[in-house]
Parts: sequence; structure tokens; C-alpha cells
Amino acid sequence: MPTQKALAMDELSSALQRHFGHDAFIPPQEEIVADLLAGKDVFALLPTGAGKSLCYQLPALLMDGLSIVVSPLIALMKDQVDALLMRGISASCLHSGMGYSEMQAERKRLQEGEIKILYLAPERILIPEFLGFLQTLNVSLIAVDEAHCISEWGHEFRPAYRQLRTLRERFPEVPTIALTATAIQGVQREIIDLLGLVRPRIYRASFNRPNLFYQVKPKDEGLDHLRSFMRERRGQSGIIYCLSQKSTEQVATWLQHQGHVALPYHAGLDPHVREKTQNNFIRGEVNVVVATIAFGMGIDKPDIRFVVHHDLPKDLESYYQETGRAGRDGLPSDCLLLFKAGDRWKMEYLISQGADEVKRRIALRKFQEMVRFCMTRGCRRKALLAYFGESLEKANCGGCDNCTGAGLATEAEVAPRRVRRKRATSGRRRE
Repeated sequence: MPTQKALAMDELSSALQRHFGHDAFIPPQEEIVADLLAGKDVFALLPTGAGKSLCYQLPALLMDGLSIVVSPLIALMKDQVDALLMRGISASCLHSGMGYSEMQAERKRLQEGEIKILYLAPERILIPEFLGFLQTLNVSLIAVDEAHCISEWGHEFRPAYRQLRTLRERFPEVPTIALTATAIQGVQREIIDLLGLVRPRIYRASFNRPNLFYQVKPKDEGLDHLRSFMRERRGQSGIIYCLSQKSTEQVATWLQHQGHVALPYHAGLDPHVREKTQNNFIRGEVNVVVATIAFGMGIDKPDIRFVVHHDLPKDLESYYQETGRAGRDGLPSDCLLLFKAGDRWKMEYLISQGADEVKRRIALRKFQEMVRFCMTRGCRRKALLAYFGESLEKANCGGCDNCTGAGLATEAEVAPRRVRRKRATSGRRRE
């Protein structure tokens, strides 16, 4: 059984300052770190920007041996490793993009105890030979990041996540933490059960981001709303999400013609181009990235002032996670969603093409919740929080278009009236 370290709270604060340069923890980071050091399992539902990574990175440095982090994306793993290396922390990741000699060199470093934190995709962990190799190492902590990927009801389902209970079976006494930023109640229970967490300490931070302003505007053909929105934020950092690679290119070109420093980002671009765009965005040399949903995970940029959804997200989990990349420094930031009825019908058609009937029903129900959010005349913040099982006592949040009166009639509101008028007209013609 790995040796755990019980540290006083002042010792934890000292370690936080020494390793990460922070003067204080963000609740409930300190309690989570203490639980893991005491050998307890933890489930942590912490919204985007709440400092999830530190919850396992700090105890990893205070424990003897190796900490394993399960992560779904190579880009996300590399970003985390690079950030740790910059702090002088010995970290590594093994992934399919590495050559044989590079992989063997890293395995040798692991055997010699030179690495404290190792990032792995779930599929690699499940390879029998590699799992056997891990058992030869002194593993002291297991962290399953983006744990909502374990659920077929989640918005980023990865089948391999459902087999990660193997880690508990092979390392029964190693404390395990599951972390996610977006999981409804049913998904939370599924994560705990499927990972085999034993009497886990459960932490759920509030999903409310008071510094974010939510608004929905009609998506007009001339992009007038986007033009005026961007004009008021010229020079600020922001992300604009599009559904397709083609749209990212078109919107980025349109923004450039408007005088904005903007670049597209999508999987069809050369990896070196994507990396350069991301680095330039983080350094502030590029103000706006127009991207597919592949962009954003692991981006450590606290001063993103706005997130725009040029196309309709497929569910509220995706919407919340993506808007949550704005305003991580706590300063006021804007979240604009452009909506038109055509996007709704397009997404419903795409969902209907799925081969699995159960998954189609789940996806359609979640998408309908997204549409209801767009169409509501009530408080958007209250609707968003209610989806994640959290209530807002205030009658007026003061941070959305409906509560402040800043919104105009959206396409979501006028489209039904157009449909009714069309039906009435066609009915008269038939008569």
C-alpha cells in the first residue's frame, strides 16, 4: 500500500506556494488534497476554471511514487505536461503520436522513478502488456480527468472509460479521484459506480459563474449582431465556436476583413499550424480564434473576455463547458449565442442519422434542452443552473439578456410565429 502523508493545512499552503506560486487555495481544493493524502477516494464536480488539475497535481508531488492521470485528448495531455515542466515538475505523457524509441526512453525513466506525474489515454491503460508494466511501478495516486466521458449519457462518451474499473482492481489501495466539470446527477452516480470508488468524499462546487453575461441573439444573414458585438470588443481575447471546419475558415476571414486579428483552428489544419495558433493566442499575438470544439480544453488563458457560439451547441453540457473558458480571472466576460431556426432543424437531422436508437433519443432530449435555453423568456442563468441540479434564489440574476432587458426578440421566438402564419396562409389557399 502506498505511504500517504498527513500534512497540516499550513504545510499544504506552503507546498501550494512553493510548487505553484499561489497564495491561497480555491475552495474546495484544500479539502480535496487533504483527503487524497489521507488515502481517500474523491469525486469532484468542479466547474471550468475552478482549478481541477491542482487537486491531483499537488498531492502527486507530496506523495512518494508515481501518479497516473487518465486524460481523453493528446493535445490536453501535452498542454498539461508542458505547463508542469515549466514549473520544474517532472511530468510525461505516453501517446500514439510517439515513436518506439521515444516511448521506450520514457518507460525507462518511469522505471527509474524520474517521473512524478504520467498522463495516459484510457485506451493505452487497457492494453494488457502496458497494464502489467504499470504494476511494476510504485503508483501512489490515480486521477481520472474528464470523468463524464465514462457515461453513455454524457456529452463526450469514450467507451474505454467504462473499463477503467480495471485500475481499481489492479491497484485496490491506491486513492483515486474522478474529476469533471459537467455532469448531471445520473452521470455523477454512474462515474462513482463504474470506477469502483469506495465511499468517496464528494465535492460539488457551484456552477454559477457570476462574472459571465449570457445572451442569445438572432443569427442574421449579414451577421449584424456579431459585427456590433465584435466592434465593441476590438483587441480583446475571445473564442468563436463553429460547427464545421468550413465555417471556422469563413468566419475567420470575415473577421479579418473587419480588421480583427483572427485565425481559424480545426482538425483539418496541419498540427504545426494549430500549435502555432494556440501559442500565439495564449501570448496575445492573436486576439480571436475561430474554432471547432476541439479548441479550448487545457487552454490556460485567464483573460478570455468573450466566447461566441456561431452555431448551436448540441447540449447544455457542451455550452457550459465552452462558455466557461471565458473570464477565468473573475473579471466580467460575455457569452453570446447566435440562434436561428435552420440550425435547430439541421442539428435534429444530424441526430436522427445516428445508428443507435437509444443514443439518438438521449441526444435529441439533450438537444431539446439546449433549444429551450435559447427560447426561454426567463432567467438564462437560472435555466442553466437548474439543468445541473442547482437552484438560484434570485428572481433577477442581473447577468443575462432576459434579466437586464438587453435582449432583442430572438429567431427562436419569432420563428414559431412565422410557422403559424405560413400554416394559416396555406390553409386559406386550400380552402
